[in-house]
Order: sequence, then structure tokens, then C-alpha cells
Amino acid sequence: MRTVRAQTADPMMGDYAGFVAGIRQEAIRQGLTASGVMHALDLSAPNMKVIERDRNQPEFHLTWAQYRARVLTQHKVDDGRAAFARERAVLEQQVLTRYDVSPGAVMGIWGLESAYGTLTGSFGVVDALCTLAFEGRRAKFFHGELLKALAILNAGDITPESMTGSYAGAMGQPQFMPSAYLKYAVDIDGDGRRDIWHSMPDIFGSIAAYLAGSGWVAGESWGQEASVPDSLPQSELGHARTRTLGAWMKLGVRQVGGIPFARPDMTGAGLRPDGPGGEAFMVYRNFAAIRRYNPSDFYALAVGLLGNEIT
Repeated sequence: MRTVRAQTADPMMGDYAGFVAGIRQEAIRQGLTASGVMHALDLSAPNMKVIERDRNQPEFHLTWAQYRARVLTQHKVDDGRAAFARERAVLEQQVLTRYDVSPGAVMGIWGLESAYGTLTGSFGVVDALCTLAFEGRRAKFFHGELLKALAILNAGDITPESMTGSYAGAMGQPQFMPSAYLKYAVDIDGDGRRDIWHSMPDIFGSIAAYLAGSGWVAGESWGQEASVPDSLPQSELGHARTRTLGAWMKLGVRQVGGIPFARPDMTGAGLRPDGPGGEAFMVYRNFAAIRRYNPSDFYALAVGLLGNEIT
């Protein structure tokens, strides 16, 4: 049995053993192997480190300029270039021949999610999800993810001891939640397992499959930096406010340096995250695909810009 953590006096904790027993019964009723479920749910107490992290998430209210400076460091770019040089053959020969997505987008997501595989989280995923499903905050969501994690274990892709991730259950180098894993994880190396923890073909392939399944359009850019007049109201901008580039040019929007867009028939949306005087971007359909990985304009911009720098 795994190490038993001290029980908490918090009245919210209630009967954890009874809760875990109920999850075991539910999983077995759904057809999962009893022995596997018993092994995976060999848990005696909530993980208090998970609860502490969940209850004390820091709130950051960063501007885009602050976020960019924090996330897109020269160190991150240099590490990404080295990682791309090291893994380029795997990415291009084994993955991008199956999924016609941008290598920059794959590398950008890999870099932001796990610092190119160096920061993947050390929490046991079942332990973390069971704790969060029991604790009560977003219990329904984590309950569903817990059952999906058990289904992954039942399929034999990974063992409970090796199924590690963040305190919130995001797994492996792409930081997939179990629901995303079941939908998008792929076995590129052909060993019969979808290993997003150790197999570079599977890691890259799963990210690429996610993008492809989210509407990635082959041959198109995610976006570009742009020149937007300060006089253009913020209400005219935003990822959902799409127009043709011809229509944007009539509003004074241009490529950086005042250069007209080459394809006036192409559709895009203008972003000016920090308002007048700040950086501006024109983003396209593939920006929306990145955004489905993480629904944040800042995140999607960072993925695109990082990918541009390292590939």
C-alpha cells in the first residue's frame, strides 16, 4: 500500500474511505477490471498537498506585455531551439507526415505546457483527482476525470505509479486531462501504448492530433503581429470579431511597417491585448485551434510566437 498521509481534522473531509469505496464500485459497474481498480484506488486519505494547491491558487492579473516578458524569455527560446534540433527528425518524419499541422505550434505547446518535457508534475494523477472529486470544489468535473483516468489505466497504457501529472490531474508532457487523453492521445511509435509521458513520437503526435481535431487548417499561419490604429475602438477587436483582411485594411489595419496584407479575401480577427499603444496582432483560424488547447488569448499568442522563434 502507498504511504498513508495523516488524516485532516477539516470537517469537509468527511468519510474518505467510503467515498473511495463508492468510486471503486462505480468503476467496476462500468466494466473496469476489479483488480486494476482496487490497485489504482489503494488510497487511504486525501492528498493535503493537492487540497492546499487547489485552495491557494495565486491570482495573477498580468498585462499582455508582462505575460510575454514572463513566458517568452530568451532562455525559453534557446531551450526550444535546442529541443527542436534534437527532436526535429521525430517530429517531421513520424508525426507531421500523419498530421499536417505546424511544427511551431506543436513545439510552442510543448514548451509552454511542460518546458519541453522538464516540468510535468509529480503528483499521482488518480490520487490528485480522487482528492479533488472528494473535496467538493468542481467535484462533478473531477469525478468524471477520475473515472476516465481509471479507464486509461484499465486499457494498459500506463501504470498507476507512472501516471503522474499536475495537482489538478493534467498528465504527461502535453499536460492532457484524462478526457483529452482519451480523445486525442495516439500511439505513433507502434508499441501498443499511448505514452505521453516518455515517448516523443506519442507526445508530439498527441499534441498534433489535438490541433488537427480542433480545426487546424494546413498551410495557414496562426497569425502575425500587425499595426492597428490607436483610434480603432477596442470594441471592434477580439478573437470573435472576424472580417476579411480587405475590410480590416479599410479600417487602417496593416502588417507591421504599414505593408498591406497580401490576401485581402482572407478572414482574420484583430487583437490588441493591452489596448491603444500596445502590441497588436491579426489572428486566423489556426489561432482558434490553439485556443481550444487553452482558451486564453495570451496563451495562444505565446504558443504562436514561441513556435515562430524556435522553428
